[in-house]
Amino acid sequence: MKREDTLSTYQFHQMFPDDAAAVEWAESIRWPDGPVCPHCQSTNVAEAGKPQPYRCRDCRKHFSVKVGSLMQDSKLSVRQWLYAMYLMSVSKKGLSSLQLGRELGIAQEAAWRLGHKIRQAWNQGSLFPMTGEVEVDETYFGGKAKNKHASKREHIGRGPVGKQAVMGIRSRETGEVRAFPVDRTDATTLQAGIRANVAAGSNLFTDSYSAYEGMPDYEHEAVKHSAGEYVRGMAHTNGIESFWSLLKRGYVGTYHQLSTKHLHRYVNEFSHRHSRSGVHAVEFIIETLQAMPGHLLTHRMLVDGEAA
Repeated sequence: MKREDTLSTYQFHQMFPDDAAAVEWAESIRWPDGPVCPHCQSTNVAEAGKPQPYRCRDCRKHFSVKVGSLMQDSKLSVRQWLYAMYLMSVSKKGLSSLQLGRELGIAQEAAWRLGHKIRQAWNQGSLFPMTGEVEVDETYFGGKAKNKHASKREHIGRGPVGKQAVMGIRSRETGEVRAFPVDRTDATTLQAGIRANVAAGSNLFTDSYSAYEGMPDYEHEAVKHSAGEYVRGMAHTNGIESFWSLLKRGYVGTYHQLSTKHLHRYVNEFSHRHSRSGVHAVEFIIETLQAMPGHLLTHRMLVDGEAA
């Protein structure tokens, strides 16, 4: 990315020198035509000051730009929220909750919850199937069984034993990546994932794993990695494998360990950031803000590991 297409930390603090500037900007993004009550959607709103800056004349409830969004009930300032969005958007290898907490001057536990709420805003999904040339692959996350404590070691084997499978799909045309954990890597599961995300008639490129065989609705080509074949004409999976490499550098170098309970959130974070890699940081923050209203992620939901 060109330097002029990025936003430096210095520029961020110039743009938002205090919380008042951050609130004014966030309100302009959420309510471009003026405040709208998040409780009843009325535009008959008056300025109130305290306990919150606006009061709806129809339902008589008070509200701020945080209410009705993932920022609701947060003690953090809007400026801290925007700075967290910025930091996570420019950290290609991820940002640990410890580092995020140090940057914002908050406790690690608060930073952990904040990070997951931002990931939730990035988890809105796509309504349209991929078309054209599409790469598909699967990988595994988790430590080696031989390195686990004996009480947690179910079976010592090769390859994916004791690990969590993740499926990845990448559009060569747009660069979009969709990745998600899967319970199994059999034909039923992987082909269902393809049909849910790739339009029939598309050109599909995979490795020679047998689970990808038997899909007459697609123009399918496979490369045989076991025979040392990695590229044959347009047939290769280099794009999705490059994404796996970035994701695993974040896993090993930034987070060190990802629980199965929350793995889908981190996988989605990397998928979304990779898919939006050409977007300016300010636009990334705007998109994140616009995705926050109408969604909720409580501490209990996080503890219980409810799917985003």
